[in-house]
Order: sequence, then structure tokens, then C-alpha cells
Amino acid sequence: MDRTLAADLARLPELLDATRGAAADALATLDARPVVPPAGKPHDPEPLPERATGTDAALAAFRDRWEPRLSASAGPRYLGFVTGGATPAALAGDWLTAVHDQNSNSALDGGGQDLERETVGWLRDLFGLTAAHSGTFVSGATMSNTTGLAIAREWLGERLGVSPAEDGAAALGPVRVLSGAPHSSIAKALSVLGLGRNSLVRVPTLPGREAVDPAALERALADTPGPAVVVANAGTVNTVDFDDLRAIETLRERHDFWLHTDAAFGAFAALSAEHGHLVDGLDASDSVCVDLHKWLNVPYDSAVQFTRRRDLQARVFQNSAAYLGPLGDHPDLVHLTPENSHRLRALAAWFTLRAYGRQGHREIVERDIACARALGAALEADPAFTVLAPVRLNVVCFTLAEAPTPERLTALREAVATEVFVTPTVYGGTAALRAAFSNWRTTQADVRRAAEALGAAAREIA
Repeated sequence: MDRTLAADLARLPELLDATRGAAADALATLDARPVVPPAGKPHDPEPLPERATGTDAALAAFRDRWEPRLSASAGPRYLGFVTGGATPAALAGDWLTAVHDQNSNSALDGGGQDLERETVGWLRDLFGLTAAHSGTFVSGATMSNTTGLAIAREWLGERLGVSPAEDGAAALGPVRVLSGAPHSSIAKALSVLGLGRNSLVRVPTLPGREAVDPAALERALADTPGPAVVVANAGTVNTVDFDDLRAIETLRERHDFWLHTDAAFGAFAALSAEHGHLVDGLDASDSVCVDLHKWLNVPYDSAVQFTRRRDLQARVFQNSAAYLGPLGDHPDLVHLTPENSHRLRALAAWFTLRAYGRQGHREIVERDIACARALGAALEADPAFTVLAPVRLNVVCFTLAEAPTPERLTALREAVATEVFVTPTVYGGTAALRAAFSNWRTTQADVRRAAEALGAAAREIA
């Protein structure tokens, strides 16, 4: 063994203590650090070290060279991208994920995948799904949507008497995927799956809404020859609008389609007594996407996908190799997603669910909703801003009241970046900004700081 590596092994408890100290320092200073540090000149890449210097030297170099460049995305005023943080329990689980270093894919070494199945069962219960749905962890909403649509592609083949998994997507002929306000990952998934971005058909939404018009969807289904795929939205990106899942479900009485629901963060409405009705009918979906590194507040990367047709899922993703374990009636996880290498992402989710339960996570969701409402109210009261849509759940979509050009909004966003991070968008043809609340640390005090920073910056650029 290399002498430095052997020395690090001998000092491992001491090195872990040093790492713990660095982590504690970073978390203790979240509130004081710039949310997004000012952009500086990028570092020139250093050459790969030729000789070993050990973990102490690597930790010191990281803290000097890279840590100051990292955002406070784990903190309470990082309101871009619908990003959560990591609860204390989730952080502990993620650290132990690396410690135990499981490839949790096979019954040949089954502890990891058994833990994942237990965790998926807890999540299924959290979101109000029945045991008809099975689930698997994936890296994020894009991979969850891609997996769900891959199963939908095989369902289309089943209806047409072919198997895209065996014969290729071309065996299906033209495919139509209908959606009102799909997330950008849907088109990306269709490209990856060989169905093509042009297979996505935008269906009109309700007036002034991002929710699909059920009557327009029915007309589109009537105009679609053969079976189709419908992508419903349980929480759109800009305004967290929800399709009427019950109304879409009734269309199945007259039309043949696979229902995939993108509930990346909207599924968490199920935890709120006031908002749970928004996901009524979610269980009727054939496949469901939920992102966990958003409102469950587990570290990147983590999401889950659910489906009622695990048999089709295994037909798509089965992997034939003796060392990978059986397919069978209860397929190993290696046969259910694109990944053969599958880290034990479930452990961080298991930890936070075990530690805080339904009640603890409900409190996070309801507090974030209250914070979003408070920011929306503060911006509505400020003549410098226009709030573009009702605050339905946890996102505030707003713009400048005067001359809301992309350039001025960029100037505003950059001016407040050290205090609050928001992301750009376009809503109804108007350049806008989004503030998304999903972090477990965020409080009303953070809302006040964000509103004051935005207001001051708006007056400055005016």
C-alpha cells in the first residue's frame, strides 16, 4: 500500500473528525455567507498531483481553493431551482451512504435493495399512493420522467403488438405525447427514448392558468389515432399549477392512453391538509415522478419513480448477466432503471423519514408554503413589483412593474445574489423571476430579508 494512503488509513478517525469540523463550520456560517458568491475570475486548472500529499492537504486545498466559490445552496435563502437542503438526519444518512458504499441493486447482496424497498413503501404512503404502485430510486426528476416514459413506450408497444425494447422505437410508428405545460425534462426524455421531441403535443391550458384544459385534452385525444401518452402536471414550474387529475382519469372511459404524472415537487402537497386536494387522483397514474432533493430535503441527487406496470418496466430495463441476480416476479433493482451502478440513495431518505416522520415533514411543507405566501404578499405591496400569478403552493412568480426586460431582471437578480438567489423564467410572454421555497431551514425572517433585498435592488436599478 502507498505509504501516504496507509498513513491516512491509520489516522482515519482523526481525518473524519477534521472533515466533520469542516462540515460543521460550513453549515454554521450558512446564514452569513453570500447565497451566491460574486463571480470572480475562474481558477486556472491545476495539474494532477504527481506525488501523494494525503487527506489533510487535500482538505486544506479544498477549503482554500474551492469552498469560497461554492454557493450557500443548503441554506434558507437559496430560492432557485426548487432546491431543498439536507436535514440533519438526511446528512447523517448521506455520510453513512459513502461509509458503507453499497451497490444496492442485487439480491446476491440484498441488504441495500431491501432498505430501498422499505423506504419506497414509506414514500408511497407519504404521497397517498396504493400498493399497486412499485417504485425505485433514481438520480432526479429528469431520470424519473425518462423511466416513466420508457415504461409508457413499452405500453404503447403492448397495445400495438410490438416491443420497442426488442424492436426499437421505430416499430411504434408515429407517437403522440399530450401535455399542457410540460417540464423541459419531458422533451429531453422523449429525445433520449427515440420518440423525438416533435412527438410532444402542447394542449391548450385553462385561461390564465398553466393547468391543462380537460376539454381541449379530450379533443386532442379524439384526434389521436391509436393509443397515446398523457403527461399530467402536479405542480408546474412557474406557478405550481395542478392539472385536474380526476377529470383526466375520467377521459379513460372514452380514450386509450397511458397517464404519466410529473409531480416532481407538487406531490408534497399531499402532506398539507389545506392543499392535499391538489393531488387527488394521483394514484390513478400509470407512472409518477417525484423529486426528493427538493422538498424531502435530502442531498443531491435523489428522486423516486413509481409505476403500476413493473412487468413492463422490467421488460425495458432487464439486464442479462449471471452476476447481476434474478429477474423473476420480484425483479432486482438492476432490472428496473437505466443504472447498473446504483448507490444507496435511499439511506438519506430513510434517515430523514425515520427521524422526523410524516409530522415533521408536514411542518416543513406548511412552513415553506407560508413563507411563499408572505413573500408574495410583500412583493404585491411593493409598487416596484408585479406578482404574475397566485401563490398556489411554494413558488412566487414575479417581475418588475416597470420595463420588465430580461436585462433589467438580470441586473436585479445579480444585485441581490449575495442575499437571496432567484431564477429567471418567462411567464405568459413576460420575462420574470421565480422564488421557490423548499428548504427546511427557511423562516419568516428569511422572507423579510429577501423582500427587503429585492425592494432595495429594484429601487437601485430604477
